[in-house]
Amino acid sequence: MCEVIYIKIDILTLFPNFFNGILNESIIKRAIENKQVEINIINFREYSPLSNKQVDDTPYGGGAGMLLRCEPIFLALDTIKEKDSHIILLSPEGSTYNQKKALELKKYKHIIIICGHYEGFDERIKSQVDEIISIGDYILTGGEIAAMAITDSIIRLIPGVINENSLLTESFNNNLLDYPQYTKPAEYRGLKVPDILLSGNHELINEFRKKEQIKKTKELRPDLWEEKDE
Repeated sequence: MCEVIYIKIDILTLFPNFFNGILNESIIKRAIENKQVEINIINFREYSPLSNKQVDDTPYGGGAGMLLRCEPIFLALDTIKEKDSHIILLSPEGSTYNQKKALELKKYKHIIIICGHYEGFDERIKSQVDEIISIGDYILTGGEIAAMAITDSIIRLIPGVINENSLLTESFNNNLLDYPQYTKPAEYRGLKVPDILLSGNHELINEFRKKEQIKKTKELRPDLWEEKDE
């Protein structure tokens, strides 16, 4: 799949106002203004076929809580889905999100993210999606925060959104955490910047940073180091 320089992301949610901040600040705002990404926040309540626009109901067979009905999701997808759309359902039962998955997703021209809510969703919704993703083994009220995290992680990988050299040295590139970094002043309250970073010898600085990446990863994220070692 060839690399794309423009991505369209549609997010299906019951709470569109959750996304006001992320769309109007920092890197994502600039990417939208530069037409590197198009983000549409879609309230799938509008697609409910019921007169009162209800989107949830009690589960067949009994049980606690309310489930998302399948009709609003199906009808919304009927409207926005394109030939090359990649559809993601956010759920704790999905595969755990990581940087490798972010790199995979940035290759799609059109991504649709479905935010779950309430106690869960009608199982038939799964028949409409390409994959199910979780951002971690904990419970959130809904999928909106997860959708923001995934959206941010994809957009910053679009060519031109962030300086390419910055991306190469970030944490999780090649399964290593980022190296420790410092800025002025060179000494503060007895805490000094390593002398080698002040030396101007870029070859030695690069070697130092590589060693620090490995050291930091081994100490803080041995699981990442084991994967890299394998």
